[in-house]
Formats: sequence, C-alpha cells, structure tokens
Amino acid sequence: MASLLLFLCVAAAHLAGARDTTTTEEPRATAWGLEGRSLLHPVQPSPALEDWEEASEWTSWFNVDHPGGDGDFESLAAIRFYYGPARVCPLPLALEARTTDWALPSAVGERVHLNPTRGFWCLNREQPRGRRCSNYHVRFRCPLEAAWGAWGPWGPCSGSCGPGRRLRRRHCPSPAGDACPGRPLEAQKCVRPRCPGCSPDTCECPDHILLGSVVTPSGRPLPGARVFLQDQPGTIATSDAYGTFRVPGVCAGSRANVRAQMDGFSAGMAQAQANGSTSAVVTIVLDKLEKPYLVKHPESRVREAGQNVTFCCKASGTPMPKKYSWFHNGTQLDRREHRYGAHLELWELRPDQAGTYHCKAWNEAGTVRSSTARLTVLAPGQPACDPQPQEHPIKLPDDCSQPGSGPTYLDVGLCPDTRCPGPTGSSPRCGDAGSRCCSVRRLESREIYCSGYVLPVKVVAECGCQKCMPPLGLVRGRVVAADSGEPLRFAGILLGREPIGFTSYQGDFTIEVPPSTERLVVTFVDPSGEFVDTVRVLPFDPRGAGVYHEVKAMRKKALVILDASQSNTIPLGELEDQAPLGELVLPPGAFRRADGKPYRGAVEARVTFVDPRDLASAAAAPSDLRFVDSDGELAPLRTYGMFSVDLRAPGSAEQLQAGPVAVRVAAGHIHMKGHQEALKLWSLNPETGLGEEESSFGRQGPSAARVRREEHGACLPAFCDADRPDAYTALVTATLGGEELEPAPSRPRPLPATVGVAQPYLDRLSYLRTDHDDPAFKRNGFHVNLAKPRPGEPSEANGPVYPWRSLRECQEAPVTASHFRFARVEADRYEYNVVPFREAAPASWTGDLLAWWPNPQEFRACFLKVKIQGPQEYMVRSHNAGGSHPHTRGQLYGLRDTRSVRDPARPGTSAACVEFKCSGMLFDQRQVDRTLVTIVPQGSCRRVAVNGLLRDYLARHPPPAPAEDPAAFAMLAPLDPLGHNYGVYTVTDQSPRLAKEIAIGRCFDGSSDGFSREMKADTGTAVTFQCREPPAGRPSLFQRLLESPASALGDIRREMGQVSRAQARSVGPLRTRRGRARQ
Repeated sequence: MASLLLFLCVAAAHLAGARDTTTTEEPRATAWGLEGRSLLHPVQPSPALEDWEEASEWTSWFNVDHPGGDGDFESLAAIRFYYGPARVCPLPLALEARTTDWALPSAVGERVHLNPTRGFWCLNREQPRGRRCSNYHVRFRCPLEAAWGAWGPWGPCSGSCGPGRRLRRRHCPSPAGDACPGRPLEAQKCVRPRCPGCSPDTCECPDHILLGSVVTPSGRPLPGARVFLQDQPGTIATSDAYGTFRVPGVCAGSRANVRAQMDGFSAGMAQAQANGSTSAVVTIVLDKLEKPYLVKHPESRVREAGQNVTFCCKASGTPMPKKYSWFHNGTQLDRREHRYGAHLELWELRPDQAGTYHCKAWNEAGTVRSSTARLTVLAPGQPACDPQPQEHPIKLPDDCSQPGSGPTYLDVGLCPDTRCPGPTGSSPRCGDAGSRCCSVRRLESREIYCSGYVLPVKVVAECGCQKCMPPLGLVRGRVVAADSGEPLRFAGILLGREPIGFTSYQGDFTIEVPPSTERLVVTFVDPSGEFVDTVRVLPFDPRGAGVYHEVKAMRKKALVILDASQSNTIPLGELEDQAPLGELVLPPGAFRRADGKPYRGAVEARVTFVDPRDLASAAAAPSDLRFVDSDGELAPLRTYGMFSVDLRAPGSAEQLQAGPVAVRVAAGHIHMKGHQEALKLWSLNPETGLGEEESSFGRQGPSAARVRREEHGACLPAFCDADRPDAYTALVTATLGGEELEPAPSRPRPLPATVGVAQPYLDRLSYLRTDHDDPAFKRNGFHVNLAKPRPGEPSEANGPVYPWRSLRECQEAPVTASHFRFARVEADRYEYNVVPFREAAPASWTGDLLAWWPNPQEFRACFLKVKIQGPQEYMVRSHNAGGSHPHTRGQLYGLRDTRSVRDPARPGTSAACVEFKCSGMLFDQRQVDRTLVTIVPQGSCRRVAVNGLLRDYLARHPPPAPAEDPAAFAMLAPLDPLGHNYGVYTVTDQSPRLAKEIAIGRCFDGSSDGFSREMKADTGTAVTFQCREPPAGRPSLFQRLLESPASALGDIRREMGQVSRAQARSVGPLRTRRGRARQ
C-alpha cells in the first residue's frame, strides 16, 4: 500500500506524457529561409500540401521567445514544453520562420538558423551593423499519420504436434515503413495433434523435484495460489505463506509448462528450467485482475445505401480482453454471420441497418460497454445536407432597433454540423478519410440601417457538404493547492500512464484531447512529493470548444513514524469537535520492500484523508467517482471518505508495501438506510479513473465506503433522498472559461420559466440564488434541495434531478426538459461579427476576408485596457475595420461593447478590458492587415492620457491613425503582442473562449502572466478617459444657454482648459526626451 488511493464507498446498485524521441542523424541547420525538401522564393506563400512528396501539413504558428539579449530563440523543446508535446510531431520535415510582420528573414536582410529537430535561432551578433533580430514566429511541417493496410491471411500453425502459434502480417504504405502506429505482426494460439512420447501417465521421475514461487510483478509473494501442470487435470500444489511450492516427480529436463491461478488475479504460466540433475525451478508472475475499459469507442457514420461501413472498438484490461460482441438497436448481432471481433464491417448497406450500434468487451474480471454510435443510411438521391440554412438569429446593436421596441434580431442562418456520406467503396479504416460535413457553401452580404450608420453583415445563403474541420477538444486550466491556492509548478502530466508534459510556473496546463476520447483521465504528479498524485476526469467538449478547469491538489499530511514490529492505528478524518470517520490499522509485520522481502524498522507514513464533511477537502476529491457495474455500464459511487497512503523507509526514497491491513469505519456516521450493509472498500485505477472493488466490511467495526453518486441537472453527481427533500442540499456554481456565470434570480420568488424547472417540483427543491437574503452577495450560484423525483409525479419525471440509472437520459435530455439555467451577463458585454461565428462550435467558422478569426485552428485574442475617471460604470465600444489591407480597408469586421468595472480600491475609477480584432494575416494567408481600431466610451467622455510606450510604438510603426476626435482613441493595431506595459493583452489558443478569458484575466490584473477577477484600474492601462455626469437637478446645457449664455460659455471654456492641461502633462515628458535627444 504505497501511494495508494482508496475510497470508502457505497455502490448505488447495492442500495435499491509524451514519449522522448531520439534520432541517430540530425538534419543540418540552414540559414535565410525554409529548411526542407524545397526552398521558397522570399515573396512566395508557404508550399501547399500538394507540393510535398509525402502527405504532410503545417502546424499552427508558435512564438515562445521575444528578441532581447543575444537574439530570438524558438527552440522545439521550449515549444513542446509551453504548448504541449502533441502540438508538434516527433520528427518534423521542415520549419518555416517569419517575423511578426509576416516577412521572411531574407526580405528583412537577417541571418537566421533553422533546424526542424532543434528549432529556430537568430543571433544579434550575426546581423548587419546596427541591426538586431526581429521578433519571429515559426511553424513546422509534419507528416500525416499513415494507416495500415488490411491484415493478410493467417499462416500455418508452428510445430508438427501439440500447441503452437500462427502469424499474420499487414503492411504500412508509408515509405518510412515505421510511420504507422502499432505492430505489423499479430500472433494467435493454435493446436496440432497431441505429441507422442512422455505423458504424465507414462513418464515419471520419482527422485526429481520442482521448486516454484508465485509472485506479483513487483515481487510480492502470493500465498494460496493454485498450481497446475499444463494438460494435466487437477491442482498439483498450493503456494504457502511465502508464495513458494514444491512438486515431486516432475522431471528436471522436461521443461514443463506450469500454470497458477488465484482469485483476483489473472492466470499465469511459465516454463520450468533445470537447475541441477534432479531439480527444476519456476517463477510464475500473476497480474492483478483489472476490469476492461474502452480505449476506442465506435463513432457515428453516415452512408448511402449500397456503401460499406466499419465500426471499431478497442478495450484494455488485465488480462487483455479478446471477446467482443456487437449490438444493433440493443440486439446482439450474430457472431458467425458478421464474423466480427473488435471491428464490425457491414457491406452493401440497406436502410434497415440504420440505427444505433455499440460493443461490449469481456475478460475474466468483467465486461464493459462502449458508447453508442449512430449509423445513418441515406436512400438513393436523398440529400445529406439541406441547402436551405436553418434559422439562427443574432442580436443587433441597440442603436439598430426601433425606439421602444426592444432589441432587434437578424436571422443570419446556420448550417447543421452533421456528417455527410463517406467515400464510396470499401471502408476498412476506423476513421473516415476525407470526412465531409454539412457546412457553409455560400455567404451573401446585407446592409442594416442603424442610427447614423449602415451596419454590414454576411448571412448564410446556402449549405453543402464540405471537408470537415477536424474537431479539436482542448482542455486548459490551472493546478493549485487546495489549502493555500499556490500553483503546482512544473508538475508532471500523465494521460493514463503516458507522460505528456508539465504545468507551467503558474500551474497552468493545456491538453489537446486525443481523437475519439470519451473519458479524459489526467494525473498531475508533484515533483516535490508534497502533494498527493491528483487524478482527475476532466470534462471536455468533443465538438472542439475549449474548457477551463481549476484543479485542486491535496497536500500530504505530516508524516508520522510507525514501528513495523508493532500494531499501528491511524485515524481517518480529523475535524474539530467531531470524531474521526474511521481508522486504518496496520498489524505487526505488515510492511514489505518492493521486492517482497519483509521490512523491519521505523516507517515514515503519510496518510491523507478526503473528508466529505469538510467542503474544502471535498473540493480536492479525485476522479469522478465512477465504476463499471456488472452490465459493463459506468455507474456512480457515493463516498464516505477517501484516503491516500504513502509509506517509506526513513531517510530514503524507497517506497514500502503493506500487506493485509484493516480499515474500520464508525457505524455512527452512516445514517442512510442500507448503507452499512452495502459499504465496500474501493481503490482508484489512475489509468482509467475508475474505482475497483477491494473488499466488503463486516459489522464488527467502523466501515469505509465509497459512495455512488446520483446524477442531477447538468448531469452533476450528488446525494439525493426520496423521503426528505432537504436531507441533502447543494450549492451549484458554474464558470465558462474562467468567467463566472449567473443563475436565474429567486427574489421575490423563483419563476419556473426563468429557472427552467416546472412547478410544483420547483417549490419542493427550494431554489434560492446566493443573493436571495442579501442583495449585496455575489450572484454566482444557487442553493437547492436534492429532492429525488417521485414515481408517478409528471412534473418530476423530466429532470432536473434524475436517478443514477438515468444518467444517459440526463445527458441526452432535450432542451425542453427541466434544467437549472446559467447565463453570461449579457448587459455587460456585446459582440457583433460581420461574418457570423459561434465560438462554442468551431465548426461554424467560415472562410472570409472579413472573418473576425482568420484561422480556425488557432485563435488570437487581443484586448486593450481602458481606464475611466468618472462616478459610474460606462459602456466602451471598439469599432474594428480594415486598416491596411487593400481588400478590406474601411470595411467593418465587428463591434465589441464592454461595461467598465469599478476598482474597489479607488472610488470614482473604473476600467474596461475591450476586445479588438488582432492585426495579422487574413484567412487567405497572403497579406497582413493592421486593424483600424476606434475606442469610444458611450457617455460624456474625453480622452485625457495615452500610454507613453504605446504612443511611441505607434509613432515608430506608421501610418498613424486619425486622432482628431478628443472623445475617442484610434490606432492601427500593432502586429506585435506588446504586453501589459503597453496596456495591450494578447493570448493565442486553440479555443477562442479560452484565449479571451485568459486575456481578460491578465487585463484585470494588469500583468502579462497573472490572473484576476478584481479590476486594478491603475495598472497596465493603454488609454484614459474622463467622463462626467451632470449634477442632480442641474439644467441641461441647452437650458443654461437659454437662461444664462455667459455663464454657460464660461463653464465650457473652463472644462476645455482642464482637458488641454491634462493632455499637455501627458505628452510633456515625451517632448522633453525628444528635445534632449536632438541636443
């Protein structure tokens, strides 16, 4: 029991890294351009996919270093560290570098070095006199993953008699030969007729002896294992307390095959080896049984009648599952008719074969069921994609609506992100090559007449089958200590057992979800050893939208010294004024070294307990508390506590094992009916994130149980009770990319249509938003009773609370079903794009020169921090139009409205983080555009200051933007990601929402690497405005001009003089520096 995580749980069914790559030959480094199989002319665009002999593609652009010191360095190792190892292939074919102004090195006259396996570097000392390296970003050319051909026929069985094996092969079409993942060879057992000669009945060696042992892979002895000789019935021996056994009469030179079996372990076999003239030895290793789990699920497909389709399923476990069954619409398919295994191939499809398909896999430990895939079979001539777009209204700016009529909406159209039929002919591959989806085929331009201006917009005119945009599930977040909030720096990140990278200095991480992943199981390993290994099942959006998580890591408890020769008892759960939930009892002589040998002496023990009574501790609970039930379905658990045990020899890093131990749970803490009888001890499998049953509890003492949880609302697990609605309550909050969302109000009483739950069930749930009793409280969550739905009550049959057995029903519930609603605060933010795009569905991206996001594979978010000196909060608008590109100059990209946020430390001061369209290449990747950005506060405001560094940068990068309007700030947006010193915040990510939320967090904080939700208005600002509100009761300017013209004009002159003096103070230091430079 070393670094082992155990649960004390009840199952509800009982109640009613990237691998390092080395190369033997390193490509040479080149200078001045593109390294690879072809060199480019400096003004040509990058080579297209068809220009390469080998199927390959470019990665997105990377920029991890800024020029300074010795130059600019974009090493491949640093890129893999900060962006994740999966972003660049192990052996890139080529590398391209461009400046952030999108110029090739040769075009700016700089000498650079490029090496696909090392990266890019530019040295200041190698540049012409007086010149320093520009800021570069790079991308790599990577080969597309090759696919194996079909398996060949099985070869003949080896040997002439008895057991043997046969082989079959497959070939990789790649010229490299090793580019296809997996093995080219597969083996299968086979049996020929029994060999003549010696048999147990005819051949004996009475003076010979077989000495053996049965152990685990770590060397721990296994007592009580049953031992057999192959092809001989009955048990010949049982291993003793030390895992050893003796069998007389086995000939020393017979090379007998010896098998061993033990409950909870897979069967093992080994061949005896002679170690003398009359004796032989054998060691049999048994692996602990592990229930199967799915590593590949079948995927939905669309085909035309007469085409073929292949569904693929792959399971792992101990032993490896080899038996698969396939089901169509819940009915098992005949194995002999379809001749399936892990793959199901259907030929010449008929309409009646449409429907749902899933697989099940078996091994000795149990079964597992895959997710459901849907097969759509289209009749001849039936369109897969309706050319008529669906309705998709967007809200127009407030000044585009009729007075008193409320907001105006415009239908811009929407193409459903559905699959189109795959290629004709055979499809033996698990993935659809060249997959096509229903997406935008044609856009039309429209004009909307608003108050004083014309708003352009592009609407979807026609849908059609186009090449699918590959979905890219992205998970981003931060790992922090549960007790102090400090970041977990440089923690190892493992997917299953595979290391894929590290967290950053601030604890941040980004994980690209592998294709076809159903459960993303991630383990964070603290390099200092101060924290328990943190296993999390991280939800993600399979459609490609990014998800942000804050992961809490549990600090290990202080160590205690145990005496291995004595009985040791460690309490579990230590809350003030409350008794422990249970205790861990380690009997004398329970400790062993990793090789299985007994350990005697002092033991350093750290037992860390997650107490469900302590909400702060419960936030760090590992996994999602699921297990695979007897039907192969994922089912939730209900926990009474979880604990991790770390045992070590003093002054050594050696981990110790513990033999049979006792876990006791205080029965007085278990109040729910039936829980004491159903209580079991479970362990967590860090590779699958699933619980595995270890043992049951007796009535003599305290028990520890893992709890199976029921699913509710947005399919979140929780406790619930059928008899008492208030037996369990929950506080529910929600965030989107780090942004807190707001639930429906409950004052003066919750409204069913607003909350999303019908009456009378809503009253039974006692819904209360966090600000219900005190309006000053944050409105970021709600309290609710977890009242289990009652059979026969129609209002409770459709959510938001579901029994745990209805998890799939909850996950697939239509939007019309009852559910608790959260929303972003629309009044504080408004976004308008000329080319419509839904950030939650990256597949809705349309290639157009006026698209706000020019690259659907990588999203760059830019924000400007605007400080407001005024008595209230103000809406600030950014108007974004083409600035330097000949085809978009003067045309609108989009609008952004953002309400300023008060600085709690500075009365009368607020600031707004306003998004603007980043400058850079447009979607055709041919020429950059510096966006013309105009910032205008919506009020009686004047610009009084501009960040000096930003002003100098804009002056050194002409042309300047018009600046005649003192009530606005205009600029041609910089191509460089300037940073907080300029008041500009830029973040690039594969998810637009994540990029924006991270940039907003840095903008609030006023730093380039921090994160805050509390506005710091005086830090890292770009431009400052002064806004005034007329005093209460003061007549308007028009009235004052009519009543007292001289006084009104005097007030105007005085206000303009104050603004002029403030502007002079802001530019004074700059003029002084320039004046000194000219002397």
